[in-house]
Amino acid sequence: MTFGSGEYTYRADMDWAKRPEGWTWGWTPGMACDSQGRIFVSSRCDHPLVLFDADGNFLDSWGEGILDTAAAHGIYIDPDDNVYCTEFNRHCIRKFNPDGALVLTIGTPGVPGAQDGDPFNIPTDLAVASTGELFISDGYGNTRVHKYAPDGERQLSWGERGTGSGQFDLSHCVRIDRQDRVWVCDRENRRIQIFDTDGNYLTEWTDLLEPNQVCFDPNEDIVYITELAQQISIYTLDHELIAKWGGGGDTPGDGPGQFIGGPHGICIDAQGNLYVGEVFTDGRWHKYVRQS
Repeated sequence: MTFGSGEYTYRADMDWAKRPEGWTWGWTPGMACDSQGRIFVSSRCDHPLVLFDADGNFLDSWGEGILDTAAAHGIYIDPDDNVYCTEFNRHCIRKFNPDGALVLTIGTPGVPGAQDGDPFNIPTDLAVASTGELFISDGYGNTRVHKYAPDGERQLSWGERGTGSGQFDLSHCVRIDRQDRVWVCDRENRRIQIFDTDGNYLTEWTDLLEPNQVCFDPNEDIVYITELAQQISIYTLDHELIAKWGGGGDTPGDGPGQFIGGPHGICIDAQGNLYVGEVFTDGRWHKYVRQS
């Protein structure tokens, strides 16, 4: 079964990951790929962060005893292969070095911000700008975005509840493109808002099906979007639609590449293949192998 169109046509491979015998998996909100081609799967289960190669061979498991088994949400890997895991209901972000050692915790695990707007209150994701500055979407409780220095010191925050420019209903994911523009999935407002790195509103994309996460192609000006209402869409950075599949909030089926929960985490490897994790269903991971 294939998905997409033209140069962005994919074959679905649901069985790419060779999972250790006896291990079980929960909702999978996070997928990421590092410069070594390792695929990271962030899941709400006893093994909250597991690593595979692109052929699906199991490599390692990180974070047992550190990462909460029910707190996985966002995952981001910077150019130096440091791995940031956002633990949404633990109100913190964990940073691991490329060997899996914990090197930084931002926020106090288990303790939300003292007042409305204070970091963090159920944060959702993190991204790193070319300057090394960190941007954190603090979405379920605070509907904000926070900017941090590389050492973890907060510099500024923006956002409030609402539907206007610079307001959020749920700031669900933050990513940064090659122009250092800050993309924020404003999920319940069904849009993506785009800012500069000082939090100034630039523009927005509307009429999306509850955008969960965005992923940028490192080699092309292409953006991939997972949308909670059963859809994946592919656009140019100029907002030209290239391909999409699923959609409408209807369950299209449980076959390879189809959604029975909701597509959430997404990443791309060096060959242009996509990896997608679903929520509202346990242990459902997709690999979409690019055909052209």
